[in-house]
Amino acid sequence: MISFINADLELDRQPILTDINLTIDRGELVYIVGKSGSGKSTLLKALYMDIKPRRGEVSIAGYSSSTTKRRHIAHLRRKLGIVFQDFRLLHDRSVYDNLAFVLKVTNTRQSLIRDSVMQALEEVGLAHAARQMPLNLSGGEQQRVAIARALVREPVAILADEPTGNLDPDTSLEILEYLKKINQKGIVVVIATHDYELVRHHPARTLQISGDTIRETTFSNSPAGYRPLP
Repeated sequence: MISFINADLELDRQPILTDINLTIDRGELVYIVGKSGSGKSTLLKALYMDIKPRRGEVSIAGYSSSTTKRRHIAHLRRKLGIVFQDFRLLHDRSVYDNLAFVLKVTNTRQSLIRDSVMQALEEVGLAHAARQMPLNLSGGEQQRVAIARALVREPVAILADEPTGNLDPDTSLEILEYLKKINQKGIVVVIATHDYELVRHHPARTLQISGDTIRETTFSNSPAGYRPLP
């Protein structure tokens, strides 16, 4: 489903991660943890091909960084749901229209749009807010709209970049519960976060970025927090 093979990643010509080798299988929920600025977002950018590796290969959902043409990247992104820390909703459109817009630009039949939008909003408990404007909602509700927007195209994977970074602890746990429910439908969910407490409360497979490398880790209740697997 997802693989990095001997991949070197850089951003603005600055080396970020070196010789990355990892595989994420269909149906997995995976945390990418590390300090702010460690390269978590860079890793996700490589997955939705906002950047390509300087060396090696990144592949997701049948698309490879070494063979995918620029004109085909939009087709890949239609198979992915991407959730950002700052929501990135259209403030001049209602909640319903934020989701409907995603389907309209991919030429979804009008007869299917309403049912798809309302189903996605139902999954995050916001069907009642369909006609609200985003700025009238709380931060947690706006992030749930962003998750619904990611879900509305029935993606094979959701990539969440610090999805709880602007939220209080209780709301963060609520957002994580929605992402876990989506994962239980068989959708891959990759969550980049520096919130170790969140991961401690809801453990799953965890990959930690340290320096320019990434490796499997296990959570420890010791003050050190995480320790790499041998």
